Amino acid sequence: MALNLSVSPASLPWSTKYPIASTDSSGRFSVSSKNAITGGSTGGKACTVRSSLDTVGPTVTVGQVTEVNKDTFWPIVKAAGNKAVVLDMYTQWCGPCKVMAPKYQELSEKYLDVVFLKLDCNQENKPLAKELGIRVVPTFKILKDEKIVKEVTGAKFDDLVLAIDTVRSS
Repeated sequence: MALNLSVSPASLPWSTKYPIASTDSSGRFSVSSKNAITGGSTGGKACTVRSSLDTVGPTVTVGQVTEVNKDTFWPIVKAAGNKAVVLDMYTQWCGPCKVMAPKYQELSEKYLDVVFLKLDCNQENKPLAKELGIRVVPTFKILKDEKIVKEVTGAKFDDLVLAIDTVRSS
């Protein structure tokens, strides 16, 4: 069993995690210096330390893209509150999706105030993809307050950045 420790600023209204330590399946313990908590990352506010054994329900990690499915998508969106949520709707076989994947990861590392999710539009997730109105892949849906406010279809990186900036500033 793997154990992950994370720190969450107590003042955030959604489940932001900053991983600080973990064990792998063989029980080896490691500390993450990349995401170590400093006074600046929590604004000097109180933090809550949790282990993965304490965590109930879906969570996201700041600076990373979180894979969602039909069961975890809406709970994460609801937990995000008024934060912008960007969803990358892709398929495993899509060439443009594969081109956008590393760029999307870079955006998640740049915009730490935005929740970045990805949904494999496979047969299992087809009901959610249909509910969200997917027509082509990749499609990026940007949500705020649990509502879709922007959409970018195709591998249009500049359009995606502009749409994220627009939603963040609104």
